[in-house]
Amino acid sequence: MRKLELLAPARNAEVGRIAILAGADAVYIGAPAFGARAAAGNSVCDIAALAEFAHRYRSRVYVTMNTILFDNELEDAANLVRQLYAAGVDALIVQDMAYLEMNLPPIALHASTQCDIRTPAKAAMLAKAGFSQLVLPREFSTDQIRACADASGVPVEVFVHGALCVSYSGDCQAGCVAMGRSANRGVCPQMCRLPYELVDKDGRVVAPEKHYLSLRDLNQSENLEELIKAGASSFKIEGRLKDGRYVANVTAAYSRALDAIIARTPGLCRASYGRSATAFVPDLARTFNRGYTNYFLHGRPAASLRMASLDTPKWAGMPVGVVSAPYDRRRKSFVARLSADLANGDGLGYFDADGKFNGFRLNKVEGNVLYPATPLDSLKAGMKLYRNNDKAFFDILDRPDASCTRTLEVRFMLENVDEAHFSIKATDERGCSVTCVIDSDYSEAKQPQEEARRRALEKLGGTIYRCAEVEDKLGNRFVPLSSLADARRRVLSELDMVAAATYSYDRRSSSRLAADEFATLSPLTYHDNISNRYSRHFYESHGARIESKALEVSPVRGEDLTVMTTRYCIRRELGACLREKGGSRLPSPLFLKNPSGIYRLDFDCASCGMKVVKIGSTRV
Repeated sequence: MRKLELLAPARNAEVGRIAILAGADAVYIGAPAFGARAAAGNSVCDIAALAEFAHRYRSRVYVTMNTILFDNELEDAANLVRQLYAAGVDALIVQDMAYLEMNLPPIALHASTQCDIRTPAKAAMLAKAGFSQLVLPREFSTDQIRACADASGVPVEVFVHGALCVSYSGDCQAGCVAMGRSANRGVCPQMCRLPYELVDKDGRVVAPEKHYLSLRDLNQSENLEELIKAGASSFKIEGRLKDGRYVANVTAAYSRALDAIIARTPGLCRASYGRSATAFVPDLARTFNRGYTNYFLHGRPAASLRMASLDTPKWAGMPVGVVSAPYDRRRKSFVARLSADLANGDGLGYFDADGKFNGFRLNKVEGNVLYPATPLDSLKAGMKLYRNNDKAFFDILDRPDASCTRTLEVRFMLENVDEAHFSIKATDERGCSVTCVIDSDYSEAKQPQEEARRRALEKLGGTIYRCAEVEDKLGNRFVPLSSLADARRRVLSELDMVAAATYSYDRRSSSRLAADEFATLSPLTYHDNISNRYSRHFYESHGARIESKALEVSPVRGEDLTVMTTRYCIRRELGACLREKGGSRLPSPLFLKNPSGIYRLDFDCASCGMKVVKIGSTRV
């Protein structure tokens, strides 16, 4: 059977628990240090507790240590890996090749999307180097995914939902160069979410200030079957800073979608066990998103399909109506034609005449009359209303564990042993089985006992199990229900111990790289993020030539530097593609400008891509 893994984010152990209960086969969580989201670090103790919880369902815990390392951090990083290995972590997600050179326990290593795996050749190289799972770029089409899966021979992981980096992950130096905050060091300032003016070579504004680099969110919920056929094995939800509401809703939605595919496709199964249930109906439109896109999964989309969220990098919300009468200061209300039921406490918003998004809390709703918590003088008739805080929905998600539960199927069998003993056997869907022999002197029952015994064994509240079957071979033997309850507790306790003892870990693969593996590569530059002696040795010992180190350790001043490389094209987004009608609508060259600096846009029409270049001078 081919195993499919739904991989969910865990801001902390509590959110990780919610993800697993909602149906995740694995979660990824930030280490105390060296993770690409510095604000999402967690203690080793918390990670150990999460791993113990996850492993009961055979779900896995991956820890992100995907920053590049400095020489003075190598020993600390290695010590942390040893602690995480002892804590029961299943794998590390890394980008720095230094981990391949360290003396580490045999913990599995996954190649982060920060490794920038753009070609099948690089995928094959990383697999040969010892990585047991590869996280592919969000920009890939199904054909590119298939090529990398075939070339590498190891499981490949693809993003299916959440925020999109406009630049190829790992090859974004914009924050480092402009603000001294490097994405490759875990402190991304989100340059792509900032507003910019679009200007010509003389500095004249040719398009108003907007969020030109802010992409919509990825949503591949309707394309999972294609991704499976393309060879993807792990389906990753982005969002390591997201809260439990978001993680519960999105994880549950994708878990149900995968289950539906597996139900109609022979040869597929989930990578973990258990049945998840929620008190809500998952709905991807009801939690944070900037609008959705399939990005490049089916190749370059039609020019009419928008990829960016130009007006705001925030979540506007679901459309819920149109304003029919503006805000009345005397009545402290306004009137709207509503397309959805609203509730007191909902969060709403609208785009004003200047295109700026304004959010507000709804104090009260009476039919089509809405009473906001604050005055809304910019709200006019005809403006669309959006809801980005659905109070009724979120109230359910704010319950303990986000109202998610997950249970494992268990079967019991009762048998006579002798006049003084009977046995109880428990077998679960993980393949674990335990038999306990219970002291109980034989006595004849005066009436049938099977139904009472079945009800006693089905009382599994407070456990992770649900009873699928009771095979009762005790006949007319009388067993006190208190003895049967004790037997049930004992056999399940031992079943838990057997499950923990038989948990199987992946282990790191050995390197199969040839000594001259990289001899034919072009010289490596700052785009390859080499920042310490171990990563340098890794490349040079396999024949690579290194032209320059990472900018984080070897800054370049006063030169034009490519700080982003992207398949997204601003000209195409604005209907001014140079290869299609409308190219003359915008001049050439074009620049982005904001307080962080001036950036030249270099359009590579041959490969249909764009580079963002931080220019060394301060004026255009």
